[in-house]
Amino acid sequence: MTARRIDMAIAGGGLAGGLIALALHRARPEFTIALVEQGPMIGGNHRWSWFASDLDADGAALLSGFRTASWGGYDVRFPGYRRDLGTAYHSLASVDFDAALRRELAEGALIVGRSIHSLDARGIDLDNGERIEARTVIDCRGIDSAAQLTGGWQVFIGRHLRTPRPHGIARPTIMDADVEQYGAYRFVYTLPLGAQDLFVEDTYYADTPQLDRNALSGRIDRYCQRAGWQGNPVGFETGVLPVITGGNFAAFQAAHRIDGVAVAGTRGGFMHPLTSYSLPFAVETALAIARDADLPGVQLAAMLEGRARQHWSRTRFYRQLGRMLFRAGSAEERWRIFARFYRLPRPLIERFYAAQTTRLDRARVLCGKPPVPVMGALAALVGQGRALERDAA
Repeated sequence: MTARRIDMAIAGGGLAGGLIALALHRARPEFTIALVEQGPMIGGNHRWSWFASDLDADGAALLSGFRTASWGGYDVRFPGYRRDLGTAYHSLASVDFDAALRRELAEGALIVGRSIHSLDARGIDLDNGERIEARTVIDCRGIDSAAQLTGGWQVFIGRHLRTPRPHGIARPTIMDADVEQYGAYRFVYTLPLGAQDLFVEDTYYADTPQLDRNALSGRIDRYCQRAGWQGNPVGFETGVLPVITGGNFAAFQAAHRIDGVAVAGTRGGFMHPLTSYSLPFAVETALAIARDADLPGVQLAAMLEGRARQHWSRTRFYRQLGRMLFRAGSAEERWRIFARFYRLPRPLIERFYAAQTTRLDRARVLCGKPPVPVMGALAALVGQGRALERDAA
């Protein structure tokens, strides 16, 4: 068995692990880092998107070196209702994520195509017998299971389409729910990545995690036909993400804890429980780790566990909304909840996606569009408080 010793070893080269490596490299270039990923490239096969309002200046600076697609606004569509919103929107493909990290990180920092046999507070054992000794170890390997949490699922399949001529689409459509629902909250998500490039994703808030690739692919075909889009597929993405509505977070943390090993990313619980967005929280966590990079491994692990508990606490409202969504009568009518939400003020919508809603925002979401009747708002907040008491912290 061979061994080498470094400052920080990161298990899992997805979004969270890659951003931690980048933030640490920029803040402490003298640190030696190893980012271990079992796949052939960092980030896998994914596309991450976010609103400009999701990030502060430091967060935007961390992402500034990546090649991204950006737009000055987006639109949403529901039966009988459409709206254009002026919040800037950005999207990052994993191939560009991988390329930027390879350019910027030190030579030898990326270890791809290697499975992890085990890890502990002092290092990572690879499947080929190599041992990476490290002062600090961070586990970003994603979630294998989450039996301690409850909720539904966000199921999707995306297709990158290259059209033979310019398609003429200028802005993303974040939600087009003016489509047949098929027993779930269904919407189609479209990004114009270039003059002749479209990313079209069919998404479902479903009660089960089953993903029927053939059915969803056929529905994308029909959607594109109705829109008049023709072209060749140049890429695909599929996913099944948890929509968290409750559970025992302390038990979830215990199930993913290794003594002395810090835990980040979705494995640490850093995600939006209702939208499943993870990028803003991955950025926030990466910057926090870079600021406290000198902490011993045990203390860094405790710091991240504390941040995860705070995140769980401040996202209670979104779990409540998730429960409302999945319990709302017929699944075919779930779109009405989002249709009403998108009639609310744009700043409220921005704070919602950034998981920064205020008490007044919560009252408006629960009671209807402003102005909010005072008694209705108070009743909603009381009801919300009771619901949150039932949501194990």
